[in-house]
Amino acid sequence: MRVMAIDYGDARTGVAISDEMGLLAGFTTVIQSHREEQVLGELCRLITQRQITELVLGFPRNMDGSEGPRGERYREFAARLERASGMGVRLWDERRTTIEAHQILHASGKKMKAHKKNVDAVAASLILEGYLTRRAKNL
Repeated sequence: MRVMAIDYGDARTGVAISDEMGLLAGFTTVIQSHREEQVLGELCRLITQRQITELVLGFPRNMDGSEGPRGERYREFAARLERASGMGVRLWDERRTTIEAHQILHASGKKMKAHKKNVDAVAASLILEGYLTRRAKNL
């Protein structure tokens, strides 16, 4: 069972994929595109290539838990990804993942300018780790 977590963004989309057992975050990448068709195409290619069995999309929420202003856009993207991939998409609360990703990169000694290249992949890894942890607790 391989799980793919997606941190969808305007210019970059972070992707993290679990190991075969669905226990640990492994492979990460960033799709550098603002064109939704290109992002969907690359996600579908990775789904096939990496034999993904479960999809998790980071979903923007406000700090009080209410749906964020971009929520509808992400719901529409999830629906398009479901149609393109033929798989269901779980929406996962992504509150603070980008902030935490910046903190992780800063703590590792990366300069703020270098964060742009990696922050989306790190945020996707945080989404994946959160999801995998919750799933393991519910088994």
